[in-house]
Amino acid sequence: MPRTSATAAANAPASFEQAMQELEQLVAQMEAGELPLEASVAAYKRGSELVKFCAAQLDKVDSQVKVLEGEMLKPFSADPGTGEDD
Repeated sequence: MPRTSATAAANAPASFEQAMQELEQLVAQMEAGELPLEASVAAYKRGSELVKFCAAQLDKVDSQVKVLEGEMLKPFSADPGTGEDD
């Protein structure tokens, strides 16, 4: 049966950090060979969901981190003292 958006939302991590922690745990288990085949496939699918969630969160933050310079909206620079574009 296809997964509904309500089911996907219920499985969504509460935060980027929580998703990364769960992803690290899944990778460690898979690399250690601790999971049987079916569990490995399920872990891979969950890992894919977590990667998509993290990428979406990073894209969201990237679009929010902008600085208005004069009349031009530019990406935020981590080193504002140089005044040079990277």
